Amino acid sequence: MSTTFISKRKKKLQNNNNSEEIKPWIRRFGRFGHMMKGTVYGLVGVLSFMAAIGAGGETTGTGGMFRSLASQPFGEVLLWIIGIGLIGYLTWVIIKSIYDTSNKGRDIKGLITRTGYLVGGGIYGALALNAFQIAMHAGSSGNSEQSISAMLLGQPFGPGLVGLLGLIIIGYGVTEFYSGATNHFLKKFNHHEMNEHERKIAKQSGKMGLISRGAVLAIIGFFFVQTAMTSNPDESKGLDGALAEVSQQPFGQWLLGIVALGFILYGIYEITRGRYERMSFGK
Repeated sequence: MSTTFISKRKKKLQNNNNSEEIKPWIRRFGRFGHMMKGTVYGLVGVLSFMAAIGAGGETTGTGGMFRSLASQPFGEVLLWIIGIGLIGYLTWVIIKSIYDTSNKGRDIKGLITRTGYLVGGGIYGALALNAFQIAMHAGSSGNSEQSISAMLLGQPFGPGLVGLLGLIIIGYGVTEFYSGATNHFLKKFNHHEMNEHERKIAKQSGKMGLISRGAVLAIIGFFFVQTAMTSNPDESKGLDGALAEVSQQPFGQWLLGIVALGFILYGIYEITRGRYERMSFGK
């Protein structure tokens, strides 16, 4: 056996070992990201629920929640932690899309789903940037939905791109709603690592949380489609706009309260998911 062959073999084994050391680190970063995503939704849900019962909260999106958090003791430190966590979530989403760790496949449905991961990851990357900017007193990115719409409308076939994005968001919302209604999301968990109480929390929080989030995502997607039809980026609305729309309907405060509780439960679900989700990238 030649010296060259032995050297190459040792180098290959070393690279494999380094890969195995890196993969679990990325996976843990992704788990932390899920937990921070859950924290964001939980805080938005708390503020919205307070608004629904007239206790001083507001129907705000993530930007307003970040600004409220920054005014609290140690709030800026928490914003840095949340921002770093959301970067972790973005990292994991990119890995899910490129390496297909959820086994979605390469057919049309699978590619659309994996592209949807990247779109969602980009949104949470923008949220992380917003959190960092507010923590550093550098302002914020404002209405990111209107910024995205204005950017796309300025491109060739811009209205079509905005409309397509809206349809993707609606489709993702319907998928989330369906997953919650049918308990399909439970397949994502390592049940053998959970006790009965933890499985119950995951099931109950995930069901109501995914149904609420799916409905709100469908509303946000509708606003994007409306933007495509009018070519007016001001028509685009994000989480705060969707919540405001819910509150203006008949029995709006009751509906807002239900959605807010759903967001709180979705936050609990994401935190639980961060701890117990099946992640095949790394041991």
